[in-house]
Amino acid sequence: MSKKPLAYKIIENHLLSGKMEIGEEISIRIDYTLTQDSTGTMAYLQFESLDCDRVKTRRSLAYIDHNTLQSGFENADDHNFIMSVAKKHGIYASRPGNGICHQVNLERFGVPGATLLGSDSHTPTAGGIGMLAIGAGGLDVAVAMGGGPYYIPMPKIMNIELKGHLAPGVSAKDVILEVLRMLSVKGGVGKIVEYTGEGVSALSVPERSTITNMGAELGATTSIFPIDGITKDFLAAQGREEDFMPLFADPDAKYDEHYTVDLSALKPLAACPHSPDNIKPIEELGPMKIDQVCIGSCTNASYQDLMRTAAILKGRTVAEGVSLTISPGSKQVMNMLAQNGALADMIAAGARILECACGPCIGMGQSPGTDAVSLRTFNRNFYGRSGTKSANVYLVSPETAAVSAIAGVLADPTKMEDLNVLDIKMPKHFLVNDNMVIEPAASAAGVQVLRGPNIQPFPVNTPLSDEVGAAVLLKMEDNITTDHIMPSNAKLLPYRSNIPHLSDYCLSPVDETFPARAKQAGKSFLVAGHNYGQGSSREHAALVPLYLGVKGVIAKSFARIHKANLVNNGILPLVFEIEADYDRISQGDELVIADARNKVLGTDVFRVENRTKGFFFSVVLDVSPRLKKVLAAGGLLNATRKENE
Repeated sequence: MSKKPLAYKIIENHLLSGKMEIGEEISIRIDYTLTQDSTGTMAYLQFESLDCDRVKTRRSLAYIDHNTLQSGFENADDHNFIMSVAKKHGIYASRPGNGICHQVNLERFGVPGATLLGSDSHTPTAGGIGMLAIGAGGLDVAVAMGGGPYYIPMPKIMNIELKGHLAPGVSAKDVILEVLRMLSVKGGVGKIVEYTGEGVSALSVPERSTITNMGAELGATTSIFPIDGITKDFLAAQGREEDFMPLFADPDAKYDEHYTVDLSALKPLAACPHSPDNIKPIEELGPMKIDQVCIGSCTNASYQDLMRTAAILKGRTVAEGVSLTISPGSKQVMNMLAQNGALADMIAAGARILECACGPCIGMGQSPGTDAVSLRTFNRNFYGRSGTKSANVYLVSPETAAVSAIAGVLADPTKMEDLNVLDIKMPKHFLVNDNMVIEPAASAAGVQVLRGPNIQPFPVNTPLSDEVGAAVLLKMEDNITTDHIMPSNAKLLPYRSNIPHLSDYCLSPVDETFPARAKQAGKSFLVAGHNYGQGSSREHAALVPLYLGVKGVIAKSFARIHKANLVNNGILPLVFEIEADYDRISQGDELVIADARNKVLGTDVFRVENRTKGFFFSVVLDVSPRLKKVLAAGGLLNATRKENE
């Protein structure tokens, strides 16, 4: 291919097998991995099961940033497990308080032109520094740590050309909200988003990373920005100029799709309840009374974000009746804010400063009040994710959040009297102190892995049987998220290493009776609409259904990471060949796939019998021949063990 995009070149440089043709399965070499504690415990249990003494990547990192509320022993025990298993197997560990994995990775470990696989759906944040960074399930990351390839269908490469420049008060968050408005939460499925154009040169690395971070909400495989002088300056300011590698798209690179965003025409936007693509302009929503403002998360907790926040808050007071929380993205950010006085300005205004962690974004505290309106600079506003089902959560920029916290109503930052305070330049030198990153032991000998009583074995499937039959225990609509499948909140996050406990809550936001009915039935099918499994990379959304006996999910379409997690755990991800057949199926119908093993191994389209209603319908199994063998084996671990026999 001539006229190659940047993403194409990075894939080409890391290609291990397959043809780089859209939809064809390829495998690539992974240079770096990251995990966080919500998904990491399971990933390291799976890594141990591979019998690999030491990671084989350039560098692997384990972050503690999600489960940081310690109201019981569970989170502390899981942290000790992760840090001890990391020390034993050659993995660097970022201690609690050091920061959010994506922010710290950007600052200290991201390498342009390299590949990164992370057990977190917002791993594409690193695309802001020019990495090919992909979110995946924990088992895929475990295999990559062991030196195995990462398999993926060759994505399309979509170009979004940025023209003009942002007006004061309009931010990078508004750019990605505009892209979500244009393309929807399904618009990036099967695609890499590559940003180009004159507007790129006016965006800092943290601003670029805000945009690539929320590419996950598009359903995109990843997003990436050019590796240019701004990238080099950022690395130099971090004392890492040696990590810079010039690599760029060819002039007039050929893309599969092309869109244009005029930055000069953008106005402040908000994602309204309960989806990141439900976008409206702030001026259209008007001065709506607000109750809570939360600033932070891996999307908007950089030094630049919080310096602008502090500039708006300086000398002012948070409005009566409004709770404002601020979560710095990293210890580096917090230290610099403390040294230059910005932290004092935020505290003086009445902000509640939280630790450098994911915090409210992942459901760790700060649930809004009943029927409250909460403005958040986060990346997701799914129903109930905040911890309060009746709350209305709006996703906005830090600038919009801060001016609204002062006003007590939703406010437009472009209407500020002094917009010059938002002109925050990137530092020439960041404060570098990596003392909260633990280096691995030189040898595994003598390193004890600490396992608390909360850590339970993970379920492993059995090989696919000749006949698969079960009742439809749940029929669902479009855009069922991983938050629906396996809820994530402060009460449940401590049990991420305890699948039996989590099984009592599987799909409970959809139907509270499902866990008990699934346990009684012993086996089941699930039926769903479009984009089933959007959202988080959490493998628990496949592991828990596996534990409950789910044999297959029949949907109109699947989100990429969740589909891969289903396959890795031996659960059939089937798509209606004729979408109208969805309407013919009712909850409780008995479905049977006869000669299932041969069908899965031998064909892409086969029939399913609805014995309750007496008809057949066709489904599509859109996976590679390799993945068909994985499904027949009952999942990736079984298939890997079989290969090694």
